[in-house]
Amino acid sequence: MDDATRATPRKPVHLAVYDTYADWETGHTTAHLTRRGHRVRTVGFAADVPVTTMGGVRVLPDLALADLRPEDSALLLLTGADLWDTGDALAPFAAKAREFLGAQVPVAAICGATAGLAREGLLDGHRHTSGAAAYLAAQPGYAGGPHYVEADAVTDGDLITAGPTEPVAFAREVFARLEVYEPEALDAWYRLFHDSDASAFPVLTAAAGSGDA
Repeated sequence: MDDATRATPRKPVHLAVYDTYADWETGHTTAHLTRRGHRVRTVGFAADVPVTTMGGVRVLPDLALADLRPEDSALLLLTGADLWDTGDALAPFAAKAREFLGAQVPVAAICGATAGLAREGLLDGHRHTSGAAAYLAAQPGYAGGPHYVEADAVTDGDLITAGPTEPVAFAREVFARLEVYEPEALDAWYRLFHDSDASAFPVLTAAAGSGDA
């Protein structure tokens, strides 16, 4: 990353929060984005109404969904939640993802959030993944079967998707899309946190010392 890029103020990454959201699925993503100098702001249905995660943690959103504009964001993060599978309560978040993609601002969805995007029709023209092909095939209106990829996580243009067991691979795709790490450092980060590869630690430490990690 050159000096001009470092000097440019970054737009925040927005994390959607709603009741029952799977807080661990974006833990690596948000923690390491913050450590790298990115701001993470939470977005709920209302800024003054707390939500409770699947892990029982209460979160007060920073911003109301209606006030979120793609031009003010670097990326929208959508996590899994029980509510994605019990009705259309979270459909407004999928609609916001459509708005983001239409504005060419990245969207990253993991676990049940991919089902919400499937019902919104956002996976029909993108390579994507999820927990299982059958899970998405069961979603009303989904026509993206030919574009389903058996992979830990998939990036296709401005859309990132991952299954529920791959929060580290999901984070890697987000970091790559936002150029958070140089390629060698990103590879080391993934090998360390996904594979517990001890040989990656000195690579990542060295990159951190040079300002690249």
